[in-house]
Amino acid sequence: MKALILDAVRTPRGKAKKDGGLAAETPEGLIAHLVDALDARGRDPRSAGLMTIGSVGQIGAQGGHIAMIAKLAAGMPPETAAHSLNNFCASGLSAIGQAAAMIDAGVTDRALAGGVEMMSRVPFMADQADYYTATSLPPRLRYIPVALAADLLAVKEGITRAELDAAALTSQTRALAAEDRPALLASRIPAGKLTRDEAPRATDPGKLAAMPAAFTAFADQYRAALDGAEIDHRHSVAHAPPMADGAGLALIGHGERPRARILGFAETGGDARDSLLAGFTAMDLALARAGLTLANMDRVEFMEAFAVVIAKFLRDRLVDPDRVNVGGGHIAKGHPMGATGAILLSTLLDALDEADGTYGLVVATGAQGVGVAMVVERLN
Repeated sequence: MKALILDAVRTPRGKAKKDGGLAAETPEGLIAHLVDALDARGRDPRSAGLMTIGSVGQIGAQGGHIAMIAKLAAGMPPETAAHSLNNFCASGLSAIGQAAAMIDAGVTDRALAGGVEMMSRVPFMADQADYYTATSLPPRLRYIPVALAADLLAVKEGITRAELDAAALTSQTRALAAEDRPALLASRIPAGKLTRDEAPRATDPGKLAAMPAAFTAFADQYRAALDGAEIDHRHSVAHAPPMADGAGLALIGHGERPRARILGFAETGGDARDSLLAGFTAMDLALARAGLTLANMDRVEFMEAFAVVIAKFLRDRLVDPDRVNVGGGHIAKGHPMGATGAILLSTLLDALDEADGTYGLVVATGAQGVGVAMVVERLN
C-alpha cells in the first residue's frame, strides 16, 4: 500500500456507566474532539475528502449515519464524503484500512478514519438484530456471544485457567505502569472528565484466581446454537475486556511529517464458532503482504478479545512477549467496540516512538469470524 498515516489520536477509555468519565459526551462529540486535536497538532484534518467511522451499535445515539453526524459536528467542509461502517469489534481498524485503499485507488487524497463507541449510551446488542436469535441457520452458523466463543476456544486449545489469570494480570499491571511512561500516552487526548483510561485497577493474583466463571448463563440461553457442545467455563469477568466508551481517529493520505507507512493490510472472515481465530488469519495475511514476519515486529498491539486470545498468541507464535501490548491491553483498559481497532493503531504508533522501533503490527478480532490486521513502518 502507498497510503501514509499522518497522525493518529485517541480518547481515554471511560467506563460504560451512567457516571462514567465520558458518559456525558456524545459519539459525534468525541470524533469532533479528535478532529480538533489533530488540528491543534498541525495536521489540517479538515482538508480530508472523506470521513469513515466504524461503530457497532448503529442505533439511538449512534444511529442515523454516525459518520455523517460526526462530520457535521466536527465542522468538516460540506463536500466531505462520509461512510459509516460496521465490522463488529474490528470496525475502527477496518475503517482505516478501507480509507487507505481508497487513497491508493485515487478516490481521495486524504481521509479521516477510525471508530467510536459509547456503550454507556448504546449497550451491547442494543440493535436487537434478528440474527442474534434466528434459528433458520444450521446451529454452527448461528450467533453466539463472544464470551461463549472464548470459553469454547479455551477448551479446544487447552488454555488453562492459570494462563488466563496470567494474561489478565499482565494486562492490568502494564496498564497501570504505562501511566508513568509519557511517550506511550503521547497521542491520548483528554476528553470529557478523563485524562487517563478509567478501567485499569490494581489486581491481586489470589483474588484473581478465586473469581468464578462468569458466562455460564449464556450457555443456557444459546443452548440450541451450541448444538449439544459442553463447555468447561473458564473465563471470569477479570478475563473479559470491560465495556467502555471511547474513540480513535487517524489522518491518512499524503502530507508532510507522516508518522508511518501502511505496509500490509488484511481483512478476513472465519468460522463463526471459532470466531476468535480470525484475527490470526488476518495477521498472517497482512504480514505476508508486507513481506515481513513476527520476528521483524518491534511492537505489537494484539487485541485482548478475552484472555484466551492473547494467551494463545503468546503460546503459539514466535514473538517476544516484551514487545506485545507493552502498555497493557484492553482487558485492563476497556473495549469500546467500534473504536478499539483505531485506538490500538494510535497506541501502536506511540509504542513504536517510545522504542525507536521501525515495524509494528496491530491485530483485531470480532464475533462470528471477523479478523483485521495492519502492518506499519514508522517513519519519524
